[in-house]
Amino acid sequence: MNPYEKISKILGVTEKSLIDFEGQISVTTGKNGIIEKVASENDRIINQTLSQISVSPESRAEEVRGALQKAIFYHEKQFLNFLGSLEGENEFEKAAVLSGSLAQVGPGFFLKKNLIAEIFKKRPPENLLKYLGYGSVDELLKEDGDLTEHFSALRFVETDDWMHRTFEEAYGNFTADDFESRAVEIRVLGERWHDIAKKFVEKKHHNVSHLKEFGVIFLNPIKMDIPGKFLRDFALLLHYFHEIEFYSQLFKKYSTDPDFSERFKALLRGDVKELVEVKEKNTWLIVQRYLVKENPQDPRLFQPRINPESIHWAKGEKDLSSINKITGHKVDLSMWFDLDWVGGIFKDGDNEVVSFDLEDNAMGLVSSMEGKHEHFYYHQREAMWTKIFAEYAGGEDKLERLIVDNFDKGFVNL
Repeated sequence: MNPYEKISKILGVTEKSLIDFEGQISVTTGKNGIIEKVASENDRIINQTLSQISVSPESRAEEVRGALQKAIFYHEKQFLNFLGSLEGENEFEKAAVLSGSLAQVGPGFFLKKNLIAEIFKKRPPENLLKYLGYGSVDELLKEDGDLTEHFSALRFVETDDWMHRTFEEAYGNFTADDFESRAVEIRVLGERWHDIAKKFVEKKHHNVSHLKEFGVIFLNPIKMDIPGKFLRDFALLLHYFHEIEFYSQLFKKYSTDPDFSERFKALLRGDVKELVEVKEKNTWLIVQRYLVKENPQDPRLFQPRINPESIHWAKGEKDLSSINKITGHKVDLSMWFDLDWVGGIFKDGDNEVVSFDLEDNAMGLVSSMEGKHEHFYYHQREAMWTKIFAEYAGGEDKLERLIVDNFDKGFVNL
């Protein structure tokens, strides 16, 4: 395959559209040969990785996926052995402490914690009150002061309809005065939430979630004895530190705008610009969700785009790969660094795409262990688009700045 055929297949677009795209953007940026450069770097990293996992470049797709998943299985065992040597009540508490030391993000701009009580008063969480045995919000506030855990648990006990209505009714009047600077907080939820949290884990397939607006990450201490899950969730934990830091920048940026509350809600909803609204050439949509999970035929998936999620994942996986420095090389996860955007095409049927991304492969491993045998590559695909954008934009630092500066528009023109 030539570079354009290969990269277009990995990205899920036509070869002609990729060639036309490069022709347009090279005129405005003065940069030529970027697709060929990305394809060459992609091949180099693939060959290097295949050598590490003892797989031939001529192997079939299933063999490559199997070897990558085997590497995850091996690395997870290394990681859990190391975690067991640390001080802490259990592996979840240990993981929480370790993640903070690896991510090392600074203070953020978050809603004040006292607003949780106000939200509860505006929208009494009836299911939560019933679950905890309280007759009213006032009784809850009087008897039980740990509202951060309660707010985290809302998604376990309240309906989606309740959550959406609360969001619209209780988040509509926040101003900059309702925010403060403080550190990102990571919590391991208590035993009282075990039964309902278990249902959440079974639905979401991970133990970790977060509250961007309050700067809180929380773990459900529910052991899932499926290979790949713990390492995947730990990587997700690191990812959330950087996601929260990113959105904190946007909260602060928009906090003095007259329409701040609407912008704030749009950020939390994950709004994405509609394709029809963007007509300029060399336009990159800013897509803050994985649209393919909602509709694989969404027309925005066939347009050049940058997804902040891929930046958060790249930072989280970089943190993860640096763990060898603090373990004295007892755990070496450096293999996964800079693989987030890498994808190859291997023989199996109609030349299958194989993602080399840690998250995609960890999800594949878990799926295989559950008997589903699904293949994932949407993290890698978004990351490759972001990689191409960074090449045209002038590097990763400029990439993130361009996203923040243009986030309100929903797209970037180069």
